[in-house]
Amino acid sequence: MLGLVARRLLTAIPTLLGVILLSFLLMRFAPGGPFDGERPLDPATREALIKAYGMDKPLMEQFMLYIGNVLQGDFGPSLIYRDFTVTELVAKGLPVSLTLGGLAMVLALVLGIGAGLIAAAKPDGLVDRVLGIVSTLLTSIPSFVTAPLLVLLFALTLGWLPVSGWNDGAVPNMILPVIALALPVAGGIAKLTRAGLAGALAEDHVRTARARGLKPLTILFRHALRPALVPVASYAAPAAAGLLTGAVVIETIFTLPGLGRYFVQGALNRDYPLVLAVVTLYAALIILFNLIADLIYGWLDPRVRG
Repeated sequence: MLGLVARRLLTAIPTLLGVILLSFLLMRFAPGGPFDGERPLDPATREALIKAYGMDKPLMEQFMLYIGNVLQGDFGPSLIYRDFTVTELVAKGLPVSLTLGGLAMVLALVLGIGAGLIAAAKPDGLVDRVLGIVSTLLTSIPSFVTAPLLVLLFALTLGWLPVSGWNDGAVPNMILPVIALALPVAGGIAKLTRAGLAGALAEDHVRTARARGLKPLTILFRHALRPALVPVASYAAPAAAGLLTGAVVIETIFTLPGLGRYFVQGALNRDYPLVLAVVTLYAALIILFNLIADLIYGWLDPRVRG
């Protein structure tokens, strides 16, 4: 297992550096800039601002300075939110995004694995077919479509839940965003769990367990579930990454103070340090999710350990 972690870390560091470099160059070569507003600045003021933020230096020198500051936990000053540093903005928005994505992932796992187990308990029955159709629908409908529908039904029509806002993380305000994020992922997990169980229940050791007279639920949970979750573990990392990046849209729809809001505003206003900080954090979290998924995969299937 330690060998697996070491191999993943050796590839993670250059991958993260590559993502930062590519994002850095794309931001610099994109049309426009942070000081190109509707009312253009006079040349002297513009030149002074560019020099004050170190944007007059060669690109590679700017990049190396940025990497050095990031290693010290300093993402630089925000070019738009002048009263805050990027680190302060990240510290405000990251807990909201992580809470939203984490709760959505837990809900998706509970719903997806639960639906897969129910469907596999009586294969090819009515419940199995209905859950298969529902899982396909959930997977096909993106969260930015599901979110307005949930708001229309539960907030505007029934009045059970608030339309938007964070309210310091109050439970009613989190319910709709978490459900909107979780449903597409839950559908994919349900289909993978059902397919994995179908294969696991056909294995020889499961047939032997049946021949010994073990109860169906005992066979399902003790002998079939663990190998059936191997494809779910492989899917978990990109699913978690999708929840994190998908939260950008959900946070905008529900007016939540997460990183997504800052990322959108930073991209629209060419706030280079803010956009780079969000991209760097997202990339680091995605790499971390992949590492966790590999560890879970290794626990479920010891053949991949090294």
